[in-house]
Amino acid sequence: MIKRLKETHCPLCYSKLEFRNVTPCGECGTDDSELDHFKEHRYHEYILYHGLRLVLCDFCDVDFGSYDPTYFGFEKGKRIGYEDFELVREIVDVKINKGKYCSECGYNLPFLKFVKECRLANGKE
Repeated sequence: MIKRLKETHCPLCYSKLEFRNVTPCGECGTDDSELDHFKEHRYHEYILYHGLRLVLCDFCDVDFGSYDPTYFGFEKGKRIGYEDFELVREIVDVKINKGKYCSECGYNLPFLKFVKECRLANGKE
């Protein structure tokens, strides 16, 4: 488990995190297009791999399988995607908040922590 100190730096590349507006989506929540259209999306919390939780919009959950599985520490060729997710709940109180973002990696903190913990669980860190 990643230590939850002040979280001032990216857990993947260790660059300094910055604050940005963010939607509930843990993956694309800081993208300009997501911020512009956030009320058009639905958001769900899932248990993905190794019991790790992540909130995703209805685009990112379906698109998740397009990632190279090795990015998450899985073996090359492993199929990953929506069919592996366990729905926890729909996020109903949808609003824009402030969140931490890594400009080097291009993701916000919930997704970065998910990637790091998934890699650790897969023995790749």
